[in-house]
Amino acid sequence: MHKVGFDNEKYLDEQSEYIIKRAEKFQNKLYLEFGGKLVFDYHASRILPGFDPNVKIRLLQRLRDRAEIILCIYAGDIERKKVRADFGITYDTDMLRLIDDLREWGLSVAGVVITRFNEQPAAIQFKNRLDRRGVKTYIHRATKGYPTDVDVIASDEGYGANPYIETTKPIVVVSAPGPGSGKMGTCLSQLYHDHKRGLASGYSKFETFPIWNLPLKHPVNIAYEAATADLGDFNMVDSFHLEARGEASVNYNRDVEIFPVLKRILERVTGEESIYQSPTDMGVNRAGFAIVDDEAVREASIQEIIRRYFRYRCEFALGSADHKTVERAELLLKEVGAKPEERAVVTPARAAAERAQQNEKGRDDIFCGAALELADGRLVTGCNTPLMHAASAMLLNSIKVLAGLPDEMHLLSPGVVKSVCHLKQDLLNGKSPSLDLEETLIALSVSAAGNPSAQLAMEKLPELRGCEVHLSHIPSPGDEAGLRRLGVNVTSDADFAGHNLFLT
Repeated sequence: MHKVGFDNEKYLDEQSEYIIKRAEKFQNKLYLEFGGKLVFDYHASRILPGFDPNVKIRLLQRLRDRAEIILCIYAGDIERKKVRADFGITYDTDMLRLIDDLREWGLSVAGVVITRFNEQPAAIQFKNRLDRRGVKTYIHRATKGYPTDVDVIASDEGYGANPYIETTKPIVVVSAPGPGSGKMGTCLSQLYHDHKRGLASGYSKFETFPIWNLPLKHPVNIAYEAATADLGDFNMVDSFHLEARGEASVNYNRDVEIFPVLKRILERVTGEESIYQSPTDMGVNRAGFAIVDDEAVREASIQEIIRRYFRYRCEFALGSADHKTVERAELLLKEVGAKPEERAVVTPARAAAERAQQNEKGRDDIFCGAALELADGRLVTGCNTPLMHAASAMLLNSIKVLAGLPDEMHLLSPGVVKSVCHLKQDLLNGKSPSLDLEETLIALSVSAAGNPSAQLAMEKLPELRGCEVHLSHIPSPGDEAGLRRLGVNVTSDADFAGHNLFLT
């Protein structure tokens, strides 16, 4: 059983109280820039064992009588179809999903802002789609004068050129699908309009990571650097806070670098000296106070750094990451004194591929292995065959173990497997009849209708959620989709499962 290192209830109590107190400093009108993922924050749940991936939504639900939400999305991300890696969907699709999720939780969305708009056709289409579904959508262009000319920024030519978003509650959460979406600019634009109207509203930042009251080189904070290695972000001591408060705290480089400009903008907009003397002052972040087992979160964070290392190596092989990103990930791995093989499922997956190769020396194939660590620590492996991908074999072996079924038992009906293979290869002209994981899950559900053992095993699928998986190869799209549906934490070696350039 995994140790619990984070207390959600303590976090909810401290965080909600702290936000309410901050809002009271500004005549009960606070624009709260919400960094990180608003829902399904799996990075946080992986490095803070016990962290509820939806605890931030639960926080907002506690504040729903006081809070409403503005969502931002950068027009350039819509245009280039930027993808949220953990779900495999584009930012604009994620925005639609996020609106639905918020509505299900009873939270109101005041509007969507498309930021840094420059007539991008895809952004126009996205705006039309939202407008026609009754979602209030606003356009913000690039802010004139930003970031150096504060007088222009805080004027009718700068923030004043943006349309004002009407809100009615004292706390306005400004969130987005990912970084660089224009959350801060939206907050400051609202602030400018409020002060012109005589409302002394304020601004704060909500960021879970880095955790400001943990040491700079704590594995939790290094795991944040690993998560943003592709952006080149790094943590640093907040020098402004150290000077003003005599207290060491951790922030990330972009917040520290932009703070002098941001402070000047706030003072120019409000006409008063800022209450903030540092980026740390600006935050309302209490996650560090809810850590209840430091050793557990250290261990979990090191595992996340290893996961990120594997991910960037695969992205480099696929052409979506550069060599500098891989080098950063390797340096962070060395910084915590970890090796890739310290991930428990790595060596068994590679060994499964080697065993398959030794057992099938006559076959001219690339042999692949997969390994899964069950919640109780047991390891289950699988390898590819002419009829099944390695991930598929691993899945079937895992649920047989959980159901207490013998290894030699077949869960998939031979007739179903034969029919699917015939469909793939003979009728749809596929290159291989081998079943990927998504196809295997469908075949399992069909087989379960007439096989009680398959039904029993299938009922064990939810127990795989959150388990660790490693593949000796980059997964095919069907394997990747199936693994995502299972909710497992997947890594893979940066090797391809075949010689074809087109992954199927």
